[in-house]
Amino acid sequence: MASSKQPARIVVLGGGYVGLYTALRLQKKLRSNEASVTVIDPQPHMTYQPFLPEAAAGSIEPRHVTVPLRRTLDRCHVRTARVTAVDPDRKVVTVKTESGAVDEVEYDTLVVALGAVTRLLPIPGLAEHGIGLKTIGEAVYLRNHVLSRLDLAASTSDAATRRKLLTFTVIGGGFAGVEALGELEDMARSALKYYSTIEPNDMRWVLVEAAPRILPEVRESLGEYTVDKLRQRGIEVYLKTFAQNVTNGHVQLSDGTEYDSDTIIWTAGVTANPVLAEAGLPLDQRKRVVANAAMQVQGHEGVIWAAGDCAAVPDLSKRDADPEATCPPNAQHAVRQAKVLADNILASLRDKKVVDYFHKNVGAVASLGLHKGVADVYNTKGKGWTAWAAHRAYHVAKMPTFNRKVRILFGWIGSGLLGREVVSMVHVAEPRALDAGQISNMVSRQDFAKK
Repeated sequence: MASSKQPARIVVLGGGYVGLYTALRLQKKLRSNEASVTVIDPQPHMTYQPFLPEAAAGSIEPRHVTVPLRRTLDRCHVRTARVTAVDPDRKVVTVKTESGAVDEVEYDTLVVALGAVTRLLPIPGLAEHGIGLKTIGEAVYLRNHVLSRLDLAASTSDAATRRKLLTFTVIGGGFAGVEALGELEDMARSALKYYSTIEPNDMRWVLVEAAPRILPEVRESLGEYTVDKLRQRGIEVYLKTFAQNVTNGHVQLSDGTEYDSDTIIWTAGVTANPVLAEAGLPLDQRKRVVANAAMQVQGHEGVIWAAGDCAAVPDLSKRDADPEATCPPNAQHAVRQAKVLADNILASLRDKKVVDYFHKNVGAVASLGLHKGVADVYNTKGKGWTAWAAHRAYHVAKMPTFNRKVRILFGWIGSGLLGREVVSMVHVAEPRALDAGQISNMVSRQDFAKK
């Protein structure tokens, strides 16, 4: 704790849901000279991940699903850098900028909100050919990639090459995978009216899920309904099936199915940020920081706090049925945790009592493409257009800042009136390259592989 003469130094690691909302609330409620707030994140913006599938499908301008940290946190210090180490004994965080500069940041109060990264399984070919959907860069790349496959397929006469280009595989049947599949298939089908040589049946969309059902966040009947609707659209759904090999785009599944696919979308789970393994903080079996219900890190109460995807925070709403239950890694909990977390930090600074976080999950909504969706909210299920509308209404309401809400709404109106843009801009990946064919196959897998 800082002395009364010097403002406390609050350092927030991560600019995602928890980091942004915690810093927002702190900057509004801190008294003059009571504390300084520093937010550290590798990106200068927060990404609202539930809108990534729509950004990938062209329903929303990609920039509008991001919130610029410096503009929004105008009373905080924002540092664009990657956290490489945490030293709880010295109360120091080591950071590294993209240019390679290394610096140490001292703190009196630390908030660990580093979130999660894509979990990469040791499947041959996955690191080289898999495309994630956890960042806005991946969403933009994915959109350009899918549209470029249509362009290339329309420009080739080789049947085998054409089949491979028009085969799209999504591995992972959770919200991210199912929404990405629904939105992208809808976008590609809509774009085909401009491709006279490609019929909808020429495309092949495949969903692979290791579990016996998809969308575990909603009741089983809605998962079954979603599978039926996807299959009615001609999408192949493989349940209780593993991807064993995707080398060079040749997919081998555990049931013996084999085929070529030039697009492998990987959404099969996340894992806590790997920097936590070297942070000297208590971790659970899933490598998440162990915290109590007030989000204080075990052994560092009042100094280090943790919330969001990287934290094992007790889920008090389920403790009667499961005493070991922790809050699931979703935006619903992260946003609400941030509010309680900020208030608890203020209470700690002012020597007041902290409170436990308690929130009972109200349900979930998912988009399956334009005017298609499922919802399971307050024990009431919805399907089709009403569920799709509920999905959009809920997420635009939760989108940070009035500025972004308005931009998204106008984007929806524009795409509804004028249709989606179906231009592939693959050249943005390498603007100086001259060979468009080379560019269309160019993507840096290094960041994805490191995850």
